[in-house]
Amino acid sequence: MRYHFDFLAVLEYWPLLVRGALLTLVLTFIAIVFGTLLGVAGAYIRSARVPVLSAVVAGYVELIRNTPFIVQLFFVFFGLPSLGLKISAVEAALLAMTLNLGAYAVEIVRAGIESIGRGQLEAGEALGMTRFQIFLHVVLLPALRNVYPSLISQFVILMLGSSVASQISAEELTFAGNFIQSRDFRSFEVYFIISAVYLVFAFAIRRAFGVIGRFAFARR
Repeated sequence: MRYHFDFLAVLEYWPLLVRGALLTLVLTFIAIVFGTLLGVAGAYIRSARVPVLSAVVAGYVELIRNTPFIVQLFFVFFGLPSLGLKISAVEAALLAMTLNLGAYAVEIVRAGIESIGRGQLEAGEALGMTRFQIFLHVVLLPALRNVYPSLISQFVILMLGSSVASQISAEELTFAGNFIQSRDFRSFEVYFIISAVYLVFAFAIRRAFGVIGRFAFARR
């Protein structure tokens, strides 16, 4: 059996691919920002053992970590409208990605917090700092530095997982690939290109956040 490769037939749809790739990046970076903030807040609550809230965060973490991402996405997109909360496919994808990353970030950041020596906490207490001030000025930065590689890996996993958003018609990269494939039936070429783009994005995210980390944690 001979197969005639025709990548040009796929690349004719380059505007669609570019729009899909850009949406993938936008979703990923917004979810990284808010998911990381959510993770830090949750890690503080859990490490400080705030009554009631600590149990709520623990339940949220267990719920997200023990259910498939696609189910979380469907719950947000199809489930919330039943409660009167109608959101677009892109908004649903962003919310689901943020909640997903936030849950994993809670445990990653908490592991970093627990790696901080007791002596540093006692030094903060000796200076008369409140528990929140100690967390913000003494604990958080060293904790993030200790777990930063794990956070970057989770960012990449989040970007790759964004492909699931195509199932609710969010017009990201995989959605673009599926659309082109359904028109030209060039499955090999389409998914070869899509795979290459995801590969480049994964390397770029690791590289970019690696550089950011070197600046953020330099001389600290």
